[in-house]
Order: sequence, then structure tokens, then C-alpha cells
Amino acid sequence: MDQLQDKMRIVQELVPGKQITLAHIIANPDEILYQKLGLDPAEEHKGAIGIVTMSPSETAIIAGDIAIKTSGAELGFVDRFSGTLIVTGTVSEVQESLLGVTEYCAQTLHFTVCPITKT
Repeated sequence: MDQLQDKMRIVQELVPGKQITLAHIIANPDEILYQKLGLDPAEEHKGAIGIVTMSPSETAIIAGDIAIKTSGAELGFVDRFSGTLIVTGTVSEVQESLLGVTEYCAQTLHFTVCPITKT
């Protein structure tokens, strides 16, 4: 019996849904954060970084398109496999981009959408 308790197995799985699970703005990030994310702080707007995670993961492609068309923000990273989108720009550009993405996903795609947070 003790042997079974010592060998607990945990199975994690992603249940795909139509959702945005994180929409966050980092205002005035430190230069090291740009570097650790693989972004060039000299070329990026040093105002804010926006991060969005979603499923299904291919939605990141649509979200990237909406994000850059909604404001002057630039794409930092789009991953269609993990459903991650990173945008950079001024705080207002990033905020407008994330608002455009979350509104489109909620209203047009009928996603469940979390609130946009900011630090």
C-alpha cells in the first residue's frame, strides 16, 4: 500500500475550447524582459508588451492579424501551436490591440474571454 502512495501519477491534458485564457499588458517593461523574450529592445517600442494565450491555438494567427490592424502595435511573436501572441508598442497601442483581439473573439467567434489585466 505504501508503494502506491509514493508513486502518484498525474495526467495533465488540454481540453480545447474557444477561449482566451490570458490577456495581459506589461507597461514599461525592463530591457532584460525584451531580451529574454527574444525581442530586440532597440527595435521595439519600449512602452509595453501585450501577451495573449488562446485556444484553439490556431486562433493566434487571426489574433495577430487583428492586433496589428487595430493599432500601431507590432508583432513580437505568434505561435500557432501554443496559442500565444505577443505584441509590442506604446501602452495605448498594446491596450487597443488586446481590446480588438478580445472583442473580436468574444463577439464574432463567440469565445469565452478573460478580462485584460495590466502591470
